[in-house]
Amino acid sequence: MSAGAETWALALAGIAFAAFVKGTVGFGFPLVATPLVALASDVRTAVVVLLVPNIVMDTIQVIRRPGLAAALRRHAVLLVTGVVGMVVGTRFLSVVSLPVLLVLLGASLLLFIGLSVIGPTWRLPPGAERPLAPVVGLVAGTLGGLTNTPGVAVTPYYYALGLPKGEFVRAVAATFLTLKVAQFGAVWQVGLLDPGRFGGSVAATVVSLAAFRVGLLVQDRVPQATFNRAVLGLLTVLSVAMLVRGLRG
Repeated sequence: MSAGAETWALALAGIAFAAFVKGTVGFGFPLVATPLVALASDVRTAVVVLLVPNIVMDTIQVIRRPGLAAALRRHAVLLVTGVVGMVVGTRFLSVVSLPVLLVLLGASLLLFIGLSVIGPTWRLPPGAERPLAPVVGLVAGTLGGLTNTPGVAVTPYYYALGLPKGEFVRAVAATFLTLKVAQFGAVWQVGLLDPGRFGGSVAATVVSLAAFRVGLLVQDRVPQATFNRAVLGLLTVLSVAMLVRGLRG
């Protein structure tokens, strides 16, 4: 097996692991999978290849819990500005240099890790949600378009709102689904969704679904604190690798 084949085998294993993580804790698929696929190819290809599995899994997470209409009403402003940011970020994706993208991806991962390790116990006051929602949506969408990691912005935000577990998972899934559908249209418009990448995205979906299903089955049984620490350790290694590759670029 050639080195290239070994790298892609690692990327596919990473996609399956990332799908299991998403099924178990409700988020984390692009955070884990994007760096691995990017190491096997490039960031642009990684973003496009992971689109379809993201959309499919987020759809499943949205419809398997009740209360979707209420969640959409509450977070409508964030979703709208997130779509705007996603289009803007994807536009920059087609022109920003690869080293810059790698540094952005690694930095965003380290930011997410730092926020997760700190684990702030503060909560946003009720009056802060309305003015912050459009800002968080715009930042999340732009970051999603550039690095495929909108969760860096929306996950801490939803956590700070003090949402119960069910509402948290549903809100995150609804946000990701909205942004990914917008991103799908944006990458197609700028010419990044070529047949090869789309085929890779379909294949990634097939790889993801079985692992995702297992993750859903154990979602309420696995201690999330222990599991999240393992994920953060892996993300730390990956983020440093992306930063080193980008800075050397």
